[in-house]
Amino acid sequence: MASRLEILNEGGFRSDGRRQYELRGIDIDLSQQGHADGSAIITHGLTQVLVSVFGPREAKMRSHTIHDRANINVEVAIAAFSTGDRRKRSRGDKRILEFAATIKSTFEPVVQTNLYPRSQIDIFVQVLQQDGGLLQACINATTLALINAGIPMVDFVCAVTGGVHSTFPMLDLTLLEENDVPNVTIAVMPKTQRISMVTMETRLHVERFEEVFRLATDAGLVVHQEMKRAISPIEEQ
Repeated sequence: MASRLEILNEGGFRSDGRRQYELRGIDIDLSQQGHADGSAIITHGLTQVLVSVFGPREAKMRSHTIHDRANINVEVAIAAFSTGDRRKRSRGDKRILEFAATIKSTFEPVVQTNLYPRSQIDIFVQVLQQDGGLLQACINATTLALINAGIPMVDFVCAVTGGVHSTFPMLDLTLLEENDVPNVTIAVMPKTQRISMVTMETRLHVERFEEVFRLATDAGLVVHQEMKRAISPIEEQ
């Protein structure tokens, strides 16, 4: 049975008019949000995420205190209106907890937590709209919010999704594409081009994986340039 959605037509165009390797438009808003020490709203196409960072500050619970470094606490909330799926996800939802754990493990080696012993850095992620590439948006917004909060990091973390339709690699997938093709999310640290995160929820042939991996890594460097442009006014202050 043919897919009701044409992922890639004969002319090499996707359902939203992009080419295979073309990224969606990126919009970045670093204006102050509430009482956060740093925040960022990032929009990849129709996916939009707000991240607010508080700290470093004293941990509310003694069990969260680590004597030689800061503890990074990540909480994720998905707005009920962010998707056509009306199933309400609570903070204890398995997928939300997995998301939070992935963000935490991605940033723990990057944030210079050793500078802030016995303290806590709180990262609150709010999903406002989702249309694919949700983890990449969360990672990219977290990078920008941490920089905006003035928290030292060894490098940026820039994430991009990639997938394969038939034998054709594609970048920055929409939700319809993610539901239809094997896909992976890759986060790169641009200074060293080290990979800080790889998540894959579907099986992908090793040869195809290598190709998508390389393309997504290169695309992460493009995202890095967009981030640098957005934060340059902050660095000049």
